Amino acid sequence: MATTRFHDDSPDVDVLYGDLAAADLQPLWTQHGLLPRAPDRLSPHIWRWKTLRDLAERSGDLVGIDRGGDRRVLSLTHPDLGGLPFATHTLWGGVQFLGGGELAPAHRHTPAALRFVLEGSGVWTLVNGDPIHMAPGDLVLTPSWTWHEHHNPGTEPMIWFDGLDVPLVRNLDAVFFEPGGEEPAGYEPARASRSEHHYGSAGLLPADESVIEDPASGRFSRLLAYRWAAVDAALSRLIESTGERAASVRYADPATGKDIMPTLRAEMHRVLAGHRTRAVRKTGSGIWVVHRGSGTTVIDGRRFDWTAGDMFVTPSWAVVDHEAADDADLFVVSDWPALEALGLARSE
Repeated sequence: MATTRFHDDSPDVDVLYGDLAAADLQPLWTQHGLLPRAPDRLSPHIWRWKTLRDLAERSGDLVGIDRGGDRRVLSLTHPDLGGLPFATHTLWGGVQFLGGGELAPAHRHTPAALRFVLEGSGVWTLVNGDPIHMAPGDLVLTPSWTWHEHHNPGTEPMIWFDGLDVPLVRNLDAVFFEPGGEEPAGYEPARASRSEHHYGSAGLLPADESVIEDPASGRFSRLLAYRWAAVDAALSRLIESTGERAASVRYADPATGKDIMPTLRAEMHRVLAGHRTRAVRKTGSGIWVVHRGSGTTVIDGRRFDWTAGDMFVTPSWAVVDHEAADDADLFVVSDWPALEALGLARSE
């Protein structure tokens, strides 16, 4: 693609512009909007659970897992991004469907991923040799460059939300992918994964940290599965102890308190029926998944009604507040840790 050639009414300047384009240069003074006063690149958008679920089931009936990437996933595609299969400029979101008896074989990639389970039972994921069972409301991590595969030994399909940092890693030219071997691993899921046995008790850590090898030197959470029962209980305790009608928790590495991964933050927000949260805005974007309940979110003055399973995007620096029609829990994944690391995190 040729460099854009600008034009000017002055013949001499017009010739200059031609010479600049031929040398693959552009004059800064012609670049309008390059440095806006505030982020304004993406509009809010919502995907409805009924549509997502119906299309995921149809895909399960019609399309094999081996038709691309060894996964059957519907990518949330924001209409502002020119057809790219991304939810925001930095976040990838999708709905993955795994039917009864199916196996999504092993692979690994540099983009980090998380799985928030929406529906079904019986599936387990193998992460670097650690078998992790999955159930609705659970959050399972498959961090950067970890081997992972998904097994469904039962007859019931499972659907979950996938959140990844693919667009961010892609823009940094750091995407690598490697397929696994031909034979599936011969593991069976235990009641709790190895990471849960060592790091799943709040406030208690192994006295000997060498008990479990950290495959990435602490860059991501040592705990790979966060169970809904524990998250539910934590939110209930916060509501009860504070007397507030809204509460939120951040999924964190139990050993360090840091975010689950360097590029992704995950949170669960609870809003009780009839309550409206205060309006906030932050740099960075988020993908929200309604775990339960119904209500309304106002994003930069636009109203979005939602119910369980719906997914919506909050763009960078958008003013956001939530109001619950009945008790609601909303999961969100954002790019906040990357912005913090770069000194670009800002909120009000």
